[in-house]
Formats: sequence, C-alpha cells, structure tokens
Amino acid sequence: MKKSKTPWPTKDAMEQVYQNKLWGGPESDFYSGVGSHSPEIVDPYIDAVKSFLKSFGEPIVVCDLGCGDFNVGKELVSLSKKYIAVDIVPDLIARNREKYKGENLDFRCLDIAKDDLPAGDCAIVRQVLQHLSNPEVQSIVEKLRTFRYVILTEHVPEGAFTPNKEIISGQGIRLKKQSGVDLMAPPFNFEVKEERCLLSVNLTGGKGVIETKLYHLL
Repeated sequence: MKKSKTPWPTKDAMEQVYQNKLWGGPESDFYSGVGSHSPEIVDPYIDAVKSFLKSFGEPIVVCDLGCGDFNVGKELVSLSKKYIAVDIVPDLIARNREKYKGENLDFRCLDIAKDDLPAGDCAIVRQVLQHLSNPEVQSIVEKLRTFRYVILTEHVPEGAFTPNKEIISGQGIRLKKQSGVDLMAPPFNFEVKEERCLLSVNLTGGKGVIETKLYHLL
C-alpha cells in the first residue's frame, strides 16, 4: 500500500526551496527559477503587464502576491502608484528590502493563504497558485475578490487537460499530473466580469505553456 505524503507547512516548504536551491541559481543568493529569469518567459510578460499598467490615466496600486526574488517585479514598480510585494519567506523579503528601494515600493512577509491581503487595485499572482494545494488556492481566491483586476500566470499543459487536480504545496506543480490551475473551473468557480488572455508562451520541448490571464472582477 502506497504511503501518503504528510504535507509540510507551506512556509517551511518554500524556505527549503530557496535554502537548497531546488529551483537552481547561484549559491550566494535567492533564485526563483527559470520562470523568473528566462528571457523567453520574462520579456514578453513584462511587456504585456507594462502595457496594461500604462492603459490607466492615473497609476494604480499593485499587489504582487508571491514576488519571489523580484527579478520581474522590479520592472513594474515605476508604473505603479504603489507597489506592494509579498512573499512567505522572511529571509527573502529581508534580502529584497536591502536590494530594491523605492518611495512607492513596500515589501511584506505574509502567507497569502492565511493572512489578510494588502488593499490594492490589481493583484499580480505569477506562477504561485500552481505550487499550492486546492484548499490554499480556494482561500486565496476568496481574498482576490477585493481587487478590481487580477493578473494570473500559471504553468499548464499544452492542449486539453483536467484542471485543478490536488497536490501537496511545495516545489512541484500539477503539470506532472497533466493538470494545471484554472480558477474558472471547479472547485474554485471564480466569478469575473471579463476574462482575457494577456499572453501565452509555449515552452520548447513540450514542457507546457506559461499562460497569463487578466480578470476584470465584478
């Protein structure tokens, strides 16, 4: 009989990811993986989100929920009225505070599944939910309803797939189960005014798709 895995607390799992360099990177620093550093993924994403942020007459307040090593977020701060960058790993947030400065930039250490989220106009959730269990995703979805806009990026299989298969929170994602997060599908059933695909990047070697969606909430 196959033994079921006992899940670690998400904070502990994510701390281990960075401490043991499970997503690669230099030994001397935090590294959020190729999804935050590969030009084929990062460059078109930054262009798409910048275009969205520039579409407003006045800059808006952005909450980056799961900011990681901030290699991507640093490119968006100047287009925001206020940029609140959140992550669950205390040492990572401390490092980001030292490395990145800005009058409109605020780093906070929070567990977005358990803690109250900062107030803002737009939530950015980039390749975060794919690492979390369904109960944690559900908790976050309820809180996302307070924003006017949500920009969600997920790594999903290419073509048709069964959405939202359960996983244990941590380093891995649903791709190995031929699944991915789809907030519009059960059990999440996210209600929005409009859903738009901002960007879709097909990875080489049949490694799936990095899909970015813009949700305009009710």
